[in-house]
Amino acid sequence: MIATLSYEGGTIRIDGDVHVPFARYDSRSRCYRAFAYKYSDIIEFLKVSNVEYLDKVLDPIPCPTFDVHISLRDYQLEAVEKWMQSKKGCIVLPTGSGKTHIALEIIKRLSVSSIVIVPTLSLVEQWKEKLSIFGKQWIGEFTGQKKELKPITVSTYDSAHINIDKLGNKFLLMIFDEVHHLPAESYRSIAEMSASPYRLGLTATYERSDGLHNLIPELVGGKVFELYPEDLRGKYLADYEIRRFFIPLTEEEEKEYREKAKVFKEYIKMAGIRLESIEDFQKIVMATGKDQMAYEALRSWEEAKRIAFNSKNKLKKLKELLETHRSEKIIIFTRHNELVYKISKTFFIPAITHRTSDEEREKILDGFRKGVFKAIVSSQVLDEGIDVPDASVGIIVSGTGSSREFVQRLGRILRPKKDKSILYELVSKGTTEIKTSKRRYATKRTARR
Repeated sequence: MIATLSYEGGTIRIDGDVHVPFARYDSRSRCYRAFAYKYSDIIEFLKVSNVEYLDKVLDPIPCPTFDVHISLRDYQLEAVEKWMQSKKGCIVLPTGSGKTHIALEIIKRLSVSSIVIVPTLSLVEQWKEKLSIFGKQWIGEFTGQKKELKPITVSTYDSAHINIDKLGNKFLLMIFDEVHHLPAESYRSIAEMSASPYRLGLTATYERSDGLHNLIPELVGGKVFELYPEDLRGKYLADYEIRRFFIPLTEEEEKEYREKAKVFKEYIKMAGIRLESIEDFQKIVMATGKDQMAYEALRSWEEAKRIAFNSKNKLKKLKELLETHRSEKIIIFTRHNELVYKISKTFFIPAITHRTSDEEREKILDGFRKGVFKAIVSSQVLDEGIDVPDASVGIIVSGTGSSREFVQRLGRILRPKKDKSILYELVSKGTTEIKTSKRRYATKRTARR
């Protein structure tokens, strides 16, 4: 009997008296089924097993042959060649190193229907602009704003997740920009329910603190090429240095910090909790719903961190750095909006947060690009997904212990330029911010200074 393969609701339906190791029997439909991402494995199994089959899975959007010249640096060309060996896998490169150019070359070489999945609408527009090298008539958008499928289509993770059962057999190549988002429970179905045989992941920060990046090799393919900021510094990216300042709290701040921290430490000691992982901390968070002491402990801990983040002496140091680099472009990073607005008001610096409208944000970034503003201050919204004009100085006033966040912030000042870039980190002395800072450097992947 000939096996018949078809695409149905994000799955590969296998009709015929054939058992496939990647599929399970569906008694309701009386056929075998597998997640669509197993399509290539199923085909390979049937070929090796000499099983005749009729393939009705893919229904790709017709695509022209793209004949354009894309200029690549030596490491970009190497990345392309490495990926082309299996036509699956992830390329990990620092921000500003031209990951998009690599994707353009791969799209050109394959010249097959392709979908690019990105985290934000801002990135949709950026990708459409860069993809226009192939001809705007071939570029589509599939988002909450437009539903336009073309040979090369750009979509957000959110839109792709909602509609993947309709898109899953339309594209031969799937490109996941900022692929570290993919393993999230709400997004991994995009890869699982797609039959695309060719898969490319792009990111500057492959690892996730929750360990879910271990799912990426199964869904997209493992890392096929990786370089760190250090590998490209001074030639393709700006040379850089990282300077950390340990800033003492004021006497009043130190007293209040110790009081708040003591409440938290006494609670975890009483509860017998050892904070060695995110899961350990989550135990406290979960306990707050029924344990008043846990609630008070967590609130005290948040207050202690707020004191460390908002230290008055940090603002004094910030003022000093702003004066030192007054002729350069500076991006100031903080963790919370409260400090963003405080810095903005104190130093008359434009602020960008999640509350900033798209129109206002673009005006601020355009002013920064043209030199009207020499500095901007932001919380985490500039870490990813927004095209930030070149800056030569970055100042981290507060942040998380995430190496991903650190690499993204470093990447904001590493665009190609002649002069050396500097990333300052202001850490409150005698507080847990010191441990937070150390976690950013936990592995050589962080920056390999």
